[in-house]
Amino acid sequence: MAQYTVLSDRDLKDILKMYGIERIQSHKILSGGSENTNYLVETLSTSFVLTICEQKSAEEAENLALLLNDLKHHNFSTSKLVETLKGDYTSQWNDKPVILKEFIEGTIIQDFSEDLLLYLGKELAKLHQVKVPDYVPKTLNYGSIDRFDEVQVYAPNSSFYKWLKNTQCYIEDHISPDLPKSLIHSDIFYSNVIVSEDRKVATIMDFEEACYYYRVFDIGMMIVGTCSEGEIINKKKIKSLLEGYQQENKLLDIEIKSLKAFTVYAATTTAFWRHQNFNYINVDATLKNHYLEMKNLADTIKNLPSFYK
Repeated sequence: MAQYTVLSDRDLKDILKMYGIERIQSHKILSGGSENTNYLVETLSTSFVLTICEQKSAEEAENLALLLNDLKHHNFSTSKLVETLKGDYTSQWNDKPVILKEFIEGTIIQDFSEDLLLYLGKELAKLHQVKVPDYVPKTLNYGSIDRFDEVQVYAPNSSFYKWLKNTQCYIEDHISPDLPKSLIHSDIFYSNVIVSEDRKVATIMDFEEACYYYRVFDIGMMIVGTCSEGEIINKKKIKSLLEGYQQENKLLDIEIKSLKAFTVYAATTTAFWRHQNFNYINVDATLKNHYLEMKNLADTIKNLPSFYK
């Protein structure tokens, strides 16, 4: 991903002064893209992640900060914010919101053990029991099924659009007003999870897309993001994830029956996002077919005679 905001040594010092941090030992870019630019900043005693919000308004950044603090107060382990000297959790730099977080030690891995998935299932269940703050969006932003017709704008007669509409019909047959909703993350891929060095503890991060939506969608997305291996789904891993979840929060029968369809939904909406982003919004010839992995995964899941048993 491209780096969008380039900070000089002087820029970093000026920003971190607002937080009372005077002496910087080192800094480096972690990642950048259309949403955020992140810097790892190290002092003699502590490490931080400095995030420049590339597309968020000041209000949106403040709401994200409020959510992270709400999660902290509910003893949910995720990124911890650092206050400015004025007691604020966001600041401004060149008219862009800035958030400073404590660095979480660990690593990003793709292959989760069954024990680690059991742990993550418990963490997801705990998240779904957190009271939903009023400021959290009440609709799914990340590739909601209501947005699939946007493909008509740039690829109306494509095979992908036809596939998308057919899959949408399958998904909608399993959406019921009786399905419970909760605070959800909505984007739990392995890249949004930091794993401890001993591989026993994991921290879910990046609540950019958090909203109030069907909790079974969140489970489906986590299955796609942590239990798939390319275009194949690992049933043993799903079983461990669900076992951990149900130790903290029992699933209703209607959720268990709709889980396969919502996992198809999660893979489909990810395919939709990738197709739209790399073929229309941020055109990238090297990633134009990146959506196919999720499209094929959605078909694989849909065609399974049994899902995780």
